[in-house]
Amino acid sequence: MNDLKDISKTVPLVSTRYQALPDKEKITKAIVDYNVEFVDLRFTDLRGKEHHVTIPKGKIDEGFFEYGKAFDGSSLCGWMDIDKSDLLLVPDISTAVMDIFCKVPTLVIRCDVYNPDTFAPYSRDPRAVTRRAEEYLRTTGIADTCYFGQEVEFFIFEDVRWDIKMNGCFYQVDSEEASWNTGAVFEGGNRGHRPRSKGGYFPVPPVDSSHDLRGDMCHALLAMGLLPEVHHHEVATCGQNEITTRYSTLLNKADEMLVLKYVLHMVANENGKTVTFMPKPLVGDNGSGLHCHQSLAKDGKNLFAGKGYAGLSDIALYYIGGLIKHARALNAFTNPGTNSYKRLVPGFEAPVTMVYSEGNRSAGIRIPHVFSEKEKRIEARFPDALVNPYLAFAALLMAGLDGIQNKIHPGDAVDENIYEMSPERSREFPKLCSSLEQALDCLKADHDFLLKGNVFTKEIIDAYIAVKQEEVTQLNMTTHPIEFDLYYSL
Repeated sequence: MNDLKDISKTVPLVSTRYQALPDKEKITKAIVDYNVEFVDLRFTDLRGKEHHVTIPKGKIDEGFFEYGKAFDGSSLCGWMDIDKSDLLLVPDISTAVMDIFCKVPTLVIRCDVYNPDTFAPYSRDPRAVTRRAEEYLRTTGIADTCYFGQEVEFFIFEDVRWDIKMNGCFYQVDSEEASWNTGAVFEGGNRGHRPRSKGGYFPVPPVDSSHDLRGDMCHALLAMGLLPEVHHHEVATCGQNEITTRYSTLLNKADEMLVLKYVLHMVANENGKTVTFMPKPLVGDNGSGLHCHQSLAKDGKNLFAGKGYAGLSDIALYYIGGLIKHARALNAFTNPGTNSYKRLVPGFEAPVTMVYSEGNRSAGIRIPHVFSEKEKRIEARFPDALVNPYLAFAALLMAGLDGIQNKIHPGDAVDENIYEMSPERSREFPKLCSSLEQALDCLKADHDFLLKGNVFTKEIIDAYIAVKQEEVTQLNMTTHPIEFDLYYSL
């Protein structure tokens, strides 16, 4: 990997460095300037898993810019049938950036997926959904820009093992930093500095053993075009961390989410560690979320700033109303794993009650304290980083727009600790789903708001539900160790 301490030697986004040049010249000039040998084409399936195919620089010709690169769409979950499987990767030149992890100089370009018969966007391409969401926002006349920002939480482990067999299954994770290792014997000795369970928030090194590693991650993110704003250890023991990057527009942040995941995986891997964005890899300690900050703007003016509660406008309140109304359907996209619902448990660290409140981290929607109208925004605290960012971010926007269009008021704010509410009072407020299966059922029943402007289509929703239902079925059919504890001796 390149020396991350000298980020001036790495390449910024090609779109900014060669802004005045036509698309073709941007890439051909970058290939020469940075001695590029290969171009890596990246795209994302319905689950949000990134894929790539790499071509030599000699293939970057007129045909590449006009038609892209053909590939087999039948090998990806929920996409094409094998008897008609061809799809095209069409490069979005504005996303080009050098991959700092490749030994051979390689330029990465994110792609849209097209149908070769019609040369129209492929109906199940998640990135096309985000593009249509931005276009639909402009056609509504409500706003011309949706801004998104994410606080990404994740775990760093030194060892992870699992196995699933007919006669048994297990998983185990480990980290030298974990509180359960106070009595372990390590080569070179056990130095004893580690956070307790639920005691990992903001300690300084050596208790925060990931500080330098996060610094390397931030250098790498900066080198690949993202702007880190803060990094720190999170609440859980055993390497729970957070990195937040600068907000941007909807499509840019969805793209950046994939870059961020790639960078964090690679930096950890090169340091003999492993990163996971699973929300709940530990039992009895905090899980990881993806706190999504959102606002709308028109002609450069922040539409969420106003004179209402916490300095919010009516538009912002209606946007919140839409999120609350459709929250359980949104869960299918914002909390898309069976593991997601190990985190969304009432009374624990993740908010499951869909109310809004200023500065209140027990509410599903938090209004951050800010000191400028330009910064006024809302924060959805329930999503996690298993999301397909193109689908989840677009779905959040569509729910918010539905709230604005139908003037769905969210009711009064709740400025109390929801975790300490009595069960009777808590039942007054709407709750998130308690399982992925329930979330998929809610999406089946409530998705008309997603179909407006053909942003989502019935086809992509059905395909997504089918893919996720396979995950539910696989988990439901697998015997769990806790079932032996509960039932073996009955």
